[in-house]
Parts: sequence; structure tokens; C-alpha cells
Amino acid sequence: ESIETVLINPNIATVQTSEGVADQIYFLPVQPYFVERVIEKERPDGILLSFGGQTALNCGVELEKSGVLKKFGVSVLGTPVEAIMNTEDRELFVEQLDQIDVKTIKSEACEDMEQARKAAEQLGYPVIIRPAFTLGGAGGGVAYSPEELTVAAQTGLDASPITQILVERYIYGWKEIEFETMRDGAGNVIAVCSMENFDPLGIHTGESIVVAPTCSLDDKELKLLQELSTKCIRHLGIVGECNIQYAFNSDTDDYRVIEVNARLSRSSA
Repeated sequence: ESIETVLINPNIATVQTSEGVADQIYFLPVQPYFVERVIEKERPDGILLSFGGQTALNCGVELEKSGVLKKFGVSVLGTPVEAIMNTEDRELFVEQLDQIDVKTIKSEACEDMEQARKAAEQLGYPVIIRPAFTLGGAGGGVAYSPEELTVAAQTGLDASPITQILVERYIYGWKEIEFETMRDGAGNVIAVCSMENFDPLGIHTGESIVVAPTCSLDDKELKLLQELSTKCIRHLGIVGECNIQYAFNSDTDDYRVIEVNARLSRSSA
């Protein structure tokens, strides 16, 4: 199709086994400073942010905020930066899903220790700490008491690039279900793959076994979550692949959307 591609990949081993994947390959860290230098040299028309995992998403948000993409006239292909920010910033994410009456876990976005303490008291212990803009639960933790909260909240605030954590009610024991979903530019959505964590909520996905497709949901439950996936992805404006995670209670058919990642999940890989 006469499209030239430029790839930035710090992992030399993977690129050596992918000959022909790009016209130009740069063995550089996926960080704003280096990506800007490559953009300046190569002058690309467009950039794809969803193919480098969490690192690329965070880098893309920085390049947009600092005006680098606008300066060099680079358009973002696939999921727009605004949609990435709406999925990564916990407060914006809850606001977005509230607009379409989709249930999320009751939570409070906090930027310092005092806010975290107030939020935990209102929600009731135990609470889970989720730092914004981090990968694989980095900096996250559970607090069963105010003493444990002090440690967990500080760890989370330190781990988040924007010093923001979500203090949320800890729903443990529910099923953890994931859908790998794709949406095209015209708004057509398909759920490519349904996955279920072998362990219930409370064990991080990265520490668990993931089964694909889901085994313990009946057709009605599967359909409910599939329809919710479509509703969320359309509203958030994702273009390309994304991963949506649910907490699900089979006894009551109650659900909560835990998060949406505007990228492929490592579980499905």
C-alpha cells in the first residue's frame, strides 16, 4: 500500500525475529524525549499509540500534552489521546461510565494522604488502592485498617506518574472476567475473546491463571457482559483493540466494570 513505517522498539531480541515488520527501526526507549527526536527526523504523518502497551499509551499522552504531535503535524491513528486519558485517569473513567449508567466499583480519586483517609472512612474498610497511569497493578495494594492505608496510599501515590490514586471498595471473591474487544472507525464492535481468571477477585490477573474462553458463565451472563462491552467501548470512543475487565457475581448477576485498557491485554497474548 506504499505506506512507510517507522518502529521504535527497545527490545532488540523481538525485532531480530520480525524482519520486514517496518522500514525503519530505532532501538530506543519509548519515552517522549527519544520519540520526539525520531518524529523530528522521520516526519511521519501518523502515529499509533496502542501497540506498545502501557508504556506507549503514557508516552503518547505526554507527547500530546506537551504539544509535540501538534508541532510536527502528526495525527494519532486509532484510539484518540482523549479516549486514552478517559480510560487511564480513574476519575474521568468513572464519570464517563456514569454517563451511560454502567456500574463501576464505588471509589474516590485522591491526590494526597488526607483525601485518601477521608475516602476510606466513607467507603468502609477494606479498600483497594489503584494508582493512575500504571501497568500491571504497580503500586497498588489492599488496606484493612487506617494503619495499612497510610503505607498503601503512599506507595500508590509514589508509583503514579500524575500522583493520583483511586481508593475503592474492595469486592473480593467475585469472578474476574475480561473481554478482548475491537472497534473500527465506523463504530462496529466485536468481542474477539472472553477470558476468565482462575482465581476470584483479590488475586491480581498477573499472578493468576487466565482461561479462554470463559468456562463458568452461562449464555445469558455472557451476553449481558458482551453487550456492556459494546456499550462502553462505543461511548469511550476506542478505535482498534482494547481490553475490558469486569467483577461479576454469578449468584446475583451483579457486575462492576473494573477498567478498560486502550491496548491489547497480556492475558490474551
